[in-house]
Amino acid sequence: MNKNFGNILVGAIALMILLSLSVFVVDQRKVAIVFQLGEVVSVKTRPGLYFKIPLVQNARLFDSRIQTLDSGEPERFITAEKKNVMVDYFVKWRIADVKQYYISVGGDEERARTRLMQTVNAAMREEFGKRTIHEVISSDRDQIMQVLREKTDADARKIGVQVLDVRLKRVDFPQEISDSVYRRMEAERKRVANELRATGYAESEKIRADADRQRQVILADAYRDAQQIKGEGDARAAAIYAAAFDRNPEFYAFYRSLDAYKQSFKSKSDVMVIDPNSPFFKYLKGPGKQGN
Repeated sequence: MNKNFGNILVGAIALMILLSLSVFVVDQRKVAIVFQLGEVVSVKTRPGLYFKIPLVQNARLFDSRIQTLDSGEPERFITAEKKNVMVDYFVKWRIADVKQYYISVGGDEERARTRLMQTVNAAMREEFGKRTIHEVISSDRDQIMQVLREKTDADARKIGVQVLDVRLKRVDFPQEISDSVYRRMEAERKRVANELRATGYAESEKIRADADRQRQVILADAYRDAQQIKGEGDARAAAIYAAAFDRNPEFYAFYRSLDAYKQSFKSKSDVMVIDPNSPFFKYLKGPGKQGN
């Protein structure tokens, strides 16, 4: 009884091992190739549970997700002007035909990356060699990426790979050229700044001179108007004095003498040395018409 149970247990274990060797799973991120004695017999592209003949067949899984090939360090390319530019780029790719992928590169991802890198470099050298620096950096950049994608994809199909996109992350001058360009740009900016300063100074001097001229004109006009008004006032005062003198010459003379006294003795410290019989003291000697 125990012997039969042992045989059943051994048979069950052997059956489980055989079943495990007969089953494999493909998830949504993978594709699989089934080999029989080293030859490809089927390709599984849909996710699910699959069976194979144990010990005779084996399955190998490959990543079907989109992958990124980055150039790493910027690479040097030559434009149509024989000028060097440093280009940093990346490539988006995935396995499109897993059987062809295995036949071409043995399913080795590193070999596939090397092939893609070589194809992209060759296409970029061709495209950059036909364009100027200005076209590479600005005007034709989108067109270059489109051409690179098409050329790289056409070659990548030969190894079962689809190239989804080729992007130029950065296109720049080499360091030694960049320093020279930046120095020229700095000198140009300084030149423009100096020109603007000189222009501003000239404009400020022009405005200042115009303001001074207007000031002189305003002062001259004001002085002219003031003198005119003063002259008119003097004329009116003279006319009033003349009218007053005509009406009462004696009162006018008396008023003028009082005004003279007021101006002469304005301060206590004022001292005058005049002959007492001087006409200046005429109205101090007594009222009316006196003497002499």
